[in-house]
Amino acid sequence: MRFGLILGEALSGLRRNASMVISVVLVTFVSLTFVGAAMLMQMQIGTMRAYWVDRAQVTIYMCTSASTVPQCTGGVATEQQVADVRAKLDSAAIAPLVRDVRFETQQEAYDKALQQFPSDYGSVLSPDQFNQSFSINLVDQQRSDVIIEAFQGQTGVEEVKDQLQYLEPLFSALTVATYIAVGIAGLMLVAAVLLIATTIRLSAYARRREIGIMRLVGASNRFIQTPFILEGVFAAFIGSALASGAVLAGVHFGVNQYLRGRIAFVTTWVGMGEAWTVIPVIVVIGIVLAAFSAGFAIRRWLRA
Repeated sequence: MRFGLILGEALSGLRRNASMVISVVLVTFVSLTFVGAAMLMQMQIGTMRAYWVDRAQVTIYMCTSASTVPQCTGGVATEQQVADVRAKLDSAAIAPLVRDVRFETQQEAYDKALQQFPSDYGSVLSPDQFNQSFSINLVDQQRSDVIIEAFQGQTGVEEVKDQLQYLEPLFSALTVATYIAVGIAGLMLVAAVLLIATTIRLSAYARRREIGIMRLVGASNRFIQTPFILEGVFAAFIGSALASGAVLAGVHFGVNQYLRGRIAFVTTWVGMGEAWTVIPVIVVIGIVLAAFSAGFAIRRWLRA
Protein backbone atom coordinates (compact mmCIF):
# COMPACT_ATOMS: atom_id res chain seq x y z
CA MET A 1 0.00 0.00 0.00
CA ARG A 2 2.79 2.40 0.87
CA PHE A 3 4.63 1.60 -2.34
CA GLY A 4 1.43 2.14 -4.30
CA LEU A 5 1.00 5.53 -2.66
CA ILE A 6 4.56 6.56 -3.54
CA LEU A 7 4.17 5.38 -7.12
CA GLY A 8 0.85 7.20 -7.45
CA GLU A 9 2.44 10.42 -6.21
CA ALA A 10 5.27 10.07 -8.72
CA LEU A 11 2.90 9.49 -11.65
CA SER A 12 0.76 12.42 -10.49
CA GLY A 13 3.86 14.64 -10.52
CA LEU A 14 4.68 13.52 -14.05
CA ARG A 15 1.20 14.49 -15.24
CA ARG A 16 1.36 17.89 -13.54
CA ASN A 17 4.70 18.78 -15.13
CA ALA A 18 4.16 17.15 -18.51
CA SER A 19 5.95 19.84 -20.54
CA MET A 20 9.04 19.82 -18.31
CA VAL A 21 9.06 16.02 -18.28
CA ILE A 22 9.00 15.98 -22.09
CA SER A 23 11.97 18.37 -22.09
CA VAL A 24 13.87 16.06 -19.71
CA VAL A 25 13.07 13.05 -21.90
CA LEU A 26 14.29 14.80 -25.06
CA VAL A 27 17.49 16.15 -23.52
CA THR A 28 18.27 12.77 -21.96
CA PHE A 29 17.52 11.05 -25.26
CA VAL A 30 19.87 13.28 -27.25
CA SER A 31 22.69 13.20 -24.70
CA LEU A 32 22.61 9.42 -24.21
CA THR A 33 22.43 8.88 -27.96
CA PHE A 34 25.71 10.77 -28.27
CA VAL A 35 27.15 8.71 -25.40
CA GLY A 36 26.17 5.50 -27.19
CA ALA A 37 27.55 6.76 -30.50
CA ALA A 38 30.87 7.68 -28.87
CA MET A 39 31.15 4.25 -27.27
CA LEU A 40 30.43 2.51 -30.57
CA MET A 41 32.93 4.70 -32.40
CA GLN A 42 35.60 3.81 -29.86
CA MET A 43 34.76 0.12 -30.30
CA GLN A 44 34.99 0.58 -34.08
CA ILE A 45 38.42 2.19 -33.81
CA GLY A 46 39.64 -0.64 -31.60
CA THR A 47 38.25 -3.29 -33.96
CA MET A 48 39.76 -1.67 -37.04
CA ARG A 49 43.12 -1.12 -35.40
CA ALA A 50 43.30 -4.74 -34.21
CA TYR A 51 42.36 -5.98 -37.70
CA TRP A 52 44.82 -3.83 -39.62
CA VAL A 53 47.67 -4.12 -37.15
CA ASP A 54 47.50 -7.87 -37.60
CA ARG A 55 47.55 -7.55 -41.41
CA ALA A 56 49.61 -4.42 -42.08
CA GLN A 57 52.95 -5.11 -43.71
CA VAL A 58 56.32 -3.46 -43.88
CA THR A 59 57.42 -3.43 -47.51
CA ILE A 60 61.04 -3.13 -48.68
CA TYR A 61 61.18 -1.77 -52.22
CA MET A 62 64.34 -2.56 -54.18
CA CYS A 63 65.83 -0.13 -56.67
CA THR A 64 64.63 0.14 -60.28
CA SER A 65 66.17 1.76 -63.32
CA ALA A 66 64.09 4.88 -62.60
CA SER A 67 65.08 5.23 -58.93
CA THR A 68 66.79 8.50 -58.03
CA VAL A 69 67.70 8.05 -54.34
CA PRO A 70 71.47 7.93 -53.50
CA GLN A 71 71.49 4.22 -52.65
CA CYS A 72 70.16 3.42 -56.15
CA THR A 73 72.91 5.05 -58.19
CA GLY A 74 73.80 1.64 -59.60
CA GLY A 75 70.39 1.21 -61.22
CA VAL A 76 68.30 -1.91 -60.81
CA ALA A 77 69.03 -3.83 -57.61
CA THR A 78 71.40 -6.71 -58.30
CA GLU A 79 70.85 -10.31 -57.26
CA GLN A 80 73.54 -9.85 -54.61
CA GLN A 81 71.74 -6.83 -53.12
CA VAL A 82 68.49 -8.79 -53.04
CA ALA A 83 70.33 -11.68 -51.38
CA ASP A 84 71.82 -9.28 -48.80
CA VAL A 85 68.33 -8.11 -47.81
CA ARG A 86 67.12 -11.69 -47.58
CA ALA A 87 70.11 -12.66 -45.44
CA LYS A 88 69.51 -9.75 -43.05
CA LEU A 89 65.85 -10.77 -42.71
CA ASP A 90 67.05 -14.26 -41.74
CA SER A 91 69.63 -12.93 -39.27
CA ALA A 92 69.39 -13.57 -35.53
CA ALA A 93 68.54 -9.90 -34.84
CA ILE A 94 65.66 -9.58 -37.33
CA ALA A 95 64.24 -13.09 -37.75
CA PRO A 96 62.48 -13.24 -34.33
CA LEU A 97 60.46 -10.12 -35.28
CA VAL A 98 59.29 -11.54 -38.61
CA ARG A 99 56.25 -13.78 -38.94
CA ASP A 100 56.50 -14.35 -42.70
CA VAL A 101 58.01 -12.76 -45.80
CA ARG A 102 56.80 -12.73 -49.39
CA PHE A 103 59.13 -11.70 -52.21
CA GLU A 104 57.64 -10.19 -55.36
CA THR A 105 59.62 -9.96 -58.60
CA GLN A 106 59.36 -7.13 -61.10
CA GLN A 107 57.38 -9.36 -63.47
CA GLU A 108 54.90 -10.27 -60.73
CA ALA A 109 54.47 -6.61 -59.81
CA TYR A 110 53.94 -5.79 -63.50
CA ASP A 111 51.32 -8.53 -63.91
CA LYS A 112 49.47 -7.32 -60.81
CA ALA A 113 49.45 -3.76 -62.15
CA LEU A 114 47.92 -4.92 -65.44
CA GLN A 115 45.09 -6.55 -63.49
CA GLN A 116 44.36 -3.28 -61.69
CA PHE A 117 44.81 -0.82 -64.57
CA PRO A 118 43.02 -0.74 -67.94
CA SER A 119 44.46 -3.13 -70.56
CA ASP A 120 45.82 -0.28 -72.72
CA TYR A 121 48.35 0.55 -69.98
CA GLY A 122 50.30 -2.53 -71.02
CA SER A 123 51.71 -0.64 -74.01
CA VAL A 124 53.31 2.07 -71.86
CA LEU A 125 54.39 -0.01 -68.88
CA SER A 126 57.23 -2.49 -68.67
CA PRO A 127 58.39 -4.85 -65.89
CA ASP A 128 61.63 -2.93 -65.29
CA GLN A 129 59.60 0.08 -64.09
CA PHE A 130 58.34 -1.88 -61.08
CA ASN A 131 60.14 -2.64 -57.84
CA GLN A 132 61.15 -5.99 -56.58
CA SER A 133 59.84 -6.03 -53.04
CA PHE A 134 59.81 -7.91 -49.75
CA SER A 135 56.43 -7.79 -47.98
CA ILE A 136 56.94 -8.53 -44.30
CA ASN A 137 54.36 -9.48 -41.71
CA LEU A 138 55.67 -8.87 -38.22
CA VAL A 139 54.99 -10.74 -35.02
CA ASP A 140 54.36 -7.33 -33.39
CA GLN A 141 53.49 -4.56 -35.83
CA GLN A 142 54.51 -1.98 -33.22
CA ARG A 143 58.13 -3.03 -33.85
CA SER A 144 58.02 -1.91 -37.48
CA ASP A 145 60.49 0.89 -36.70
CA VAL A 146 63.19 -1.75 -36.18
CA ILE A 147 62.75 -3.02 -39.74
CA ILE A 148 62.68 0.49 -41.15
CA GLU A 149 65.91 1.46 -39.37
CA ALA A 150 67.61 -1.77 -40.40
CA PHE A 151 66.96 -1.42 -44.14
CA GLN A 152 66.42 2.28 -44.81
CA GLY A 153 69.43 3.61 -46.73
CA GLN A 154 70.89 0.19 -47.53
CA THR A 155 72.45 -0.08 -50.97
CA GLY A 156 69.93 -1.44 -53.45
CA VAL A 157 66.93 -0.51 -51.26
CA GLU A 158 64.88 2.40 -52.61
CA GLU A 159 62.56 2.80 -49.61
CA VAL A 160 60.91 1.01 -46.73
CA LYS A 161 57.21 1.66 -46.08
CA ASP A 162 55.03 0.76 -43.13
CA GLN A 163 51.45 0.30 -44.32
CA LEU A 164 50.09 1.08 -40.86
CA GLN A 165 51.30 4.67 -41.25
CA TYR A 166 48.70 5.21 -43.99
CA LEU A 167 45.92 4.22 -41.58
CA GLU A 168 47.00 6.42 -38.68
CA PRO A 169 45.31 9.57 -40.13
CA LEU A 170 42.05 7.60 -40.35
CA PHE A 171 42.36 6.39 -36.75
CA SER A 172 43.20 9.93 -35.63
CA ALA A 173 40.17 11.39 -37.42
CA LEU A 174 37.87 8.80 -35.86
CA THR A 175 39.36 9.48 -32.43
CA VAL A 176 38.75 13.22 -32.82
CA ALA A 177 35.16 12.48 -33.87
CA THR A 178 34.79 10.35 -30.73
CA TYR A 179 36.07 13.20 -28.55
CA ILE A 180 33.61 15.59 -30.19
CA ALA A 181 30.73 13.18 -29.55
CA VAL A 182 31.84 12.77 -25.93
CA GLY A 183 32.06 16.55 -25.51
CA ILE A 184 28.57 17.11 -26.91
CA ALA A 185 27.22 14.26 -24.80
CA GLY A 186 28.82 15.74 -21.69
CA LEU A 187 27.25 19.15 -22.29
CA MET A 188 23.87 17.59 -22.95
CA LEU A 189 24.12 15.46 -19.81
CA VAL A 190 24.86 18.57 -17.75
CA ALA A 191 21.79 20.21 -19.30
CA ALA A 192 19.73 17.10 -18.49
CA VAL A 193 20.90 17.11 -14.86
CA LEU A 194 20.05 20.81 -14.43
CA LEU A 195 16.70 20.35 -16.14
CA ILE A 196 15.80 17.39 -13.94
CA ALA A 197 16.72 19.38 -10.82
CA THR A 198 14.60 22.32 -12.00
CA THR A 199 11.66 20.06 -12.77
CA ILE A 200 11.80 18.47 -9.33
CA ARG A 201 11.94 21.83 -7.59
CA LEU A 202 8.93 23.09 -9.55
CA SER A 203 7.07 19.90 -8.75
CA ALA A 204 7.91 20.27 -5.06
CA TYR A 205 6.81 23.89 -5.06
CA ALA A 206 3.50 22.98 -6.70
CA ARG A 207 2.91 20.39 -3.96
CA ARG A 208 4.26 22.42 -1.06
CA ARG A 209 0.94 22.25 0.82
CA GLU A 210 0.85 18.45 0.54
CA ILE A 211 4.46 18.23 1.70
CA GLY A 212 3.63 20.44 4.70
CA ILE A 213 0.75 18.17 5.67
CA MET A 214 2.93 15.05 5.34
CA ARG A 215 5.51 16.65 7.63
CA LEU A 216 2.81 17.47 10.19
CA VAL A 217 1.61 13.86 10.29
CA GLY A 218 5.15 12.60 10.82
CA ALA A 219 6.14 11.40 7.33
CA SER A 220 9.87 10.79 7.00
CA ASN A 221 12.04 12.75 4.60
CA ARG A 222 12.72 9.56 2.65
CA PHE A 223 8.99 8.98 2.17
CA ILE A 224 8.57 12.57 0.96
CA GLN A 225 11.63 12.51 -1.33
CA THR A 226 11.04 9.15 -3.03
CA PRO A 227 8.15 10.20 -5.35
CA PHE A 228 10.19 13.15 -6.64
CA ILE A 229 13.22 10.98 -7.27
CA LEU A 230 11.02 8.47 -9.13
CA GLU A 231 9.73 11.29 -11.33
CA GLY A 232 13.24 12.07 -12.48
CA VAL A 233 14.11 8.39 -12.87
CA PHE A 234 10.98 7.68 -14.95
CA ALA A 235 11.67 10.60 -17.28
CA ALA A 236 15.32 9.61 -17.65
CA PHE A 237 14.38 5.97 -18.25
CA ILE A 238 12.07 6.97 -21.10
CA GLY A 239 14.89 9.07 -22.60
CA SER A 240 17.32 6.15 -22.16
CA ALA A 241 14.88 3.80 -23.89
CA LEU A 242 14.60 6.20 -26.83
CA ALA A 243 18.39 6.54 -26.97
CA SER A 244 18.72 2.75 -26.95
CA GLY A 245 16.33 2.52 -29.88
CA ALA A 246 18.31 5.20 -31.73
CA VAL A 247 21.57 3.30 -31.16
CA LEU A 248 20.08 0.03 -32.40
CA ALA A 249 18.53 1.75 -35.43
CA GLY A 250 21.83 3.51 -36.20
CA VAL A 251 23.77 0.26 -36.18
CA HIS A 252 21.14 -1.67 -38.13
CA PHE A 253 20.38 0.89 -40.83
CA GLY A 254 23.50 3.06 -40.77
CA VAL A 255 26.20 0.42 -40.37
CA ASN A 256 24.76 -2.93 -41.46
CA GLN A 257 22.64 -1.75 -44.38
CA TYR A 258 24.57 1.33 -45.56
CA LEU A 259 28.25 1.48 -44.62
CA ARG A 260 29.04 -2.22 -45.00
CA GLY A 261 28.05 -2.16 -48.66
CA ARG A 262 29.74 1.15 -49.52
CA ILE A 263 33.10 1.11 -47.74
CA ALA A 264 34.77 -2.06 -48.94
CA PHE A 265 38.22 -1.62 -47.36
CA VAL A 266 36.71 -1.78 -43.85
CA THR A 267 35.68 -5.38 -43.24
CA THR A 268 35.29 -5.26 -39.47
CA TRP A 269 32.31 -3.14 -38.46
CA VAL A 270 30.60 -2.95 -35.09
CA GLY A 271 27.33 -4.88 -35.10
CA MET A 272 24.22 -5.49 -33.10
CA GLY A 273 26.21 -7.39 -30.48
CA GLU A 274 28.22 -4.27 -29.65
CA ALA A 275 25.04 -2.17 -29.71
CA TRP A 276 23.38 -4.43 -27.15
CA THR A 277 26.51 -4.12 -25.02
CA VAL A 278 26.24 -0.31 -25.06
CA ILE A 279 22.53 -0.15 -24.20
CA PRO A 280 22.76 -1.23 -20.52
CA VAL A 281 25.52 1.33 -20.00
CA ILE A 282 23.54 4.28 -21.32
CA VAL A 283 20.41 3.18 -19.42
CA VAL A 284 22.39 2.99 -16.16
CA ILE A 285 24.01 6.38 -16.83
CA GLY A 286 20.60 7.97 -17.43
CA ILE A 287 18.98 6.47 -14.32
CA VAL A 288 21.93 7.19 -12.00
CA LEU A 289 22.27 10.81 -13.12
CA ALA A 290 18.52 11.35 -12.81
CA ALA A 291 18.36 9.81 -9.35
CA PHE A 292 21.36 11.85 -8.19
CA SER A 293 20.13 15.20 -9.55
CA ALA A 294 16.54 14.66 -8.39
CA GLY A 295 17.63 13.52 -4.92
CA PHE A 296 19.99 16.47 -4.55
CA ALA A 297 17.32 18.96 -5.69
CA ILE A 298 14.56 17.71 -3.39
CA ARG A 299 16.88 17.52 -0.38
CA ARG A 300 17.96 21.11 -0.97
CA TRP A 301 14.33 22.20 -1.31
CA LEU A 302 13.22 20.41 1.86
CA ARG A 303 16.04 22.05 3.83
CA ALA A 304 15.16 25.50 2.51
